Amino acid sequence: MTYDRLVCANCAAPVTEGRCPVCRANRERLQQEGPFGGLNPATLLTLLVVLVAALALLASQTA
Repeated sequence: MTYDRLVCANCAAPVTEGRCPVCRANRERLQQEGPFGGLNPATLLTLLVVLVAALALLASQTA
């Protein structure tokens, strides 16, 4: 989930607007996490396995 869709539980405003200190802190934390920050470890592991399988398939076809 991206932070532009999150609603603050403290002030009920979108987090991207940063109306209260809680919004501003969460917005800052989400921006620092980077593009893969919102993904859980299982999703990252699945993506890694798919990438390795695709590379193995490509290597076997070119050999």
